[in-house]
Amino acid sequence: MRQTAWTGHGAALLTILIWGTTFISTKVLLTSFQPVEILFLRFVLGFLALCLIYPRRLRLGERRQELWFAAAGLCGVTLYYLLENIALTYTLASNVGVLVSVSPVFTALFSHFLLRREKLRPAFFAGLVVALAGVVLLSYNGSAVLKLDPRGDVLALLAAAIWSAYSLITRHISSFGYPVVQTTRRIFAYGLVFMLPALLIFGFRPSLAAVLEPVNLLNLVYLGLGACALCFVTWNFAVGKLGAVKTSTYIYLVPVVTLATSALVLGEPVTPLSAVGAALTVAGLALSEHKKGTAS
Repeated sequence: MRQTAWTGHGAALLTILIWGTTFISTKVLLTSFQPVEILFLRFVLGFLALCLIYPRRLRLGERRQELWFAAAGLCGVTLYYLLENIALTYTLASNVGVLVSVSPVFTALFSHFLLRREKLRPAFFAGLVVALAGVVLLSYNGSAVLKLDPRGDVLALLAAAIWSAYSLITRHISSFGYPVVQTTRRIFAYGLVFMLPALLIFGFRPSLAAVLEPVNLLNLVYLGLGACALCFVTWNFAVGKLGAVKTSTYIYLVPVVTLATSALVLGEPVTPLSAVGAALTVAGLALSEHKKGTAS
């Protein structure tokens, strides 16, 4: 049992280490592509990679299970990323970073009140408060003014809630007993289908020449194979081993990884405030995981 838990924690940590570095690739690609174009291309690459890795067709034991896969694709692939990208057009990136990071709170509440699985332990929420305080320090890092925009901030909160729903849905899908690569591939397929209307609305016109530029192609491959194909598999694996609630707490480490990557790759300075924020985030995660409990 202990070894199983450690594999789950390792998978969650690997996921966060990669997701925390994706902002560099996205920042590079935004000079040549629209956000929806990057989103669609990276998930197409991820889907194709999973098809090559595990080409066997997934045969469902029950037809109603298809609805769970469709819901996962709608929530975890289409709605979450679209809401997050749209939110960024209305409010500050720091606001979005903080608000999306409340996802573990939503996950715990949904699990407790809707599924009746997770007990709301004081230590868990104390850890969330400490970690969220660290995320706030990392995101604003000395900014004198906190600017709020109800449109963007509400969309960011909705994105956090949607990701929580996705984690709980994939927790249920893991109980079906199918290989995680196959289940992730099916989720991607539904996500891409649900994304098609958004391509028409936002205008999907990527330039082939831009795609084939070495710097763009390398970053698309990193996002598609690393952040999508690999990370969604490892995240879904972690959810299956640890539960949605425990796995979701690792989301708090994303800004910590981003801070370290910014310093190492881009040469951005690490301020005392951001260092304190990183320490609080790690401490909050440790506190929330301190007592063993049943995760959903």
